[in-house]
Amino acid sequence: MELKTKLALLADAAKYDASCASSGGRARDSVGGKGLGSNDGTGICHSFTPDGRCISLLKVLLTNYCQFDCLYCVNRASSNVQRARFTVEEVVHLTLDFYRRNCIEGLFLSSGIIRSPDYTMEQVVEVARRLREDHDFRGYIHLKTIPEATPELLARAGVYADRLSINIELPTVNSLQSLAPEKDASAIKRSMARLRVHIDEARQARQEEAERPITVYRGARPRRTETPSFAAAGQSTQMIVGADATDDATILATSANLYAAYDLKRVYYSAFSPIPHAASALPLKAPPLVREHRLYQADWLMRYYGFEASEITPPQAGGMLSLDVDPKLAWAHANPSRFPVDLNRAPRELLLRVPGLGVKAVDRLLAARRVRRLRADDLKRLHVPVRKVLPFVEVADHTPRGPAPAAPTKHSPQQGVLF
Repeated sequence: MELKTKLALLADAAKYDASCASSGGRARDSVGGKGLGSNDGTGICHSFTPDGRCISLLKVLLTNYCQFDCLYCVNRASSNVQRARFTVEEVVHLTLDFYRRNCIEGLFLSSGIIRSPDYTMEQVVEVARRLREDHDFRGYIHLKTIPEATPELLARAGVYADRLSINIELPTVNSLQSLAPEKDASAIKRSMARLRVHIDEARQARQEEAERPITVYRGARPRRTETPSFAAAGQSTQMIVGADATDDATILATSANLYAAYDLKRVYYSAFSPIPHAASALPLKAPPLVREHRLYQADWLMRYYGFEASEITPPQAGGMLSLDVDPKLAWAHANPSRFPVDLNRAPRELLLRVPGLGVKAVDRLLAARRVRRLRADDLKRLHVPVRKVLPFVEVADHTPRGPAPAAPTKHSPQQGVLF
C-alpha cells in the first residue's frame, strides 16, 4: 500500500480522538542551528495553546488494526473497515517531512492494539525515540499510551513525549464492562497513577535543581544542569459522551475525581458518533453537539472558577446540563439569593460566579477597584460585557431592580459563550 493511501486511512481513523491539546510542554527550539523543529510559535490537526496561539499537529494512528472489539470504536476487531499500518520509519519520515514543509509543529500518535499491548507500545515509543535522539526533533510530541503495557514502557514514553494520555473511554465501570469488556478500568487507573508519580518526581527534581545554588569557578560561565523532564505537559484523558445512558452529573463527578486523583491537565469529551454495523447496545443517533459543548463549559467552571461538580448539576436538574443556557448562567438563575454581587467589595471567588465575568475580567476589576470605587461606566472601559453583567451586580451608581432576568428557553449563539 502506498504511503499516501496509508496516511489518508490512518489520519481519518485518528479523528475520533479529541485529546490532542498542545499546551504546557517545556519550550524547545532550534535557534542557533541546533536540532530540528520547535514546540513554540504559530502554525493537520489544529490545537490551541493557553495564550490562544493555534498550532498544527500531525495526528495519525500507527495502525487501525486492533485485537480489541470495543463496540463504540470504528476500528474494533469485528469492524469491516479498510486496514493499514505504518512502520516506525514511515511515521518518523512523515513527521519530519511535514515539519520541513511548515505544515505541522508536532505529532499526536495513537494506535490500535496489535500482537500485544507491550509490542504496540514499543512501536509507539520507538517513533518518539527516533525523532528525539536520531533527528534531534524539538517539536511537540503527544503519545497515546496503552494502560495494559508494562510500567517500564510507560516510563520510557514520558522521557520522549511532552504529553501522555490514557483514555478512560467511558464515565462508569459498568459502561466500560458493557461496551468494552476487554478493557480493564483498574488497569487504566493504575497506569494513570504511575504516570502521576513520574510526573511529580520530575517536577520535584526540577524544583530542587532550580533552588540549588550555582558554584561559579574563575573564568567559567555559570550553568545549571538540565534536569531530565517527564511528560512536562502532563497527562490527559478522554470520555465518550452519549454512547450510554450516563447523565452529565455522573460524567462531571468522574472528571472531578480524575483531576483530584491524577492531577490531569485535561479531560476531553467526545460526542458519540454512530458507526457502520453498530451493535444493538449503541444508540442510533448521536447526542446533540451542544451537550459536548456544555460539558466543556462545566469542566472549565470546575478547573478555573471554583465550582464543585454537584453545584453545576443539582438534583433538581435531573442530572443533565441545560442545552439552552451555559452552565454558569443556569447556576445564577438557580441561586438568585447570591445576587446582586457588589463589585467593589466581593472577594475574587464570588466575582468569578457572576455571569459575564471571566478570569481576566475579574483580575482587571480587582486591580481597578484598588484605585477607585467602580461605577457602571468603568465596566465598558474594563472590557466587561455590560448588558450581561449588570443584572447580577451592583456598583457605586447602579443597583439592579427586581430579580435577575429569567433564563431563556431557546439556545442562541450568544448563550453558548461562557465567561
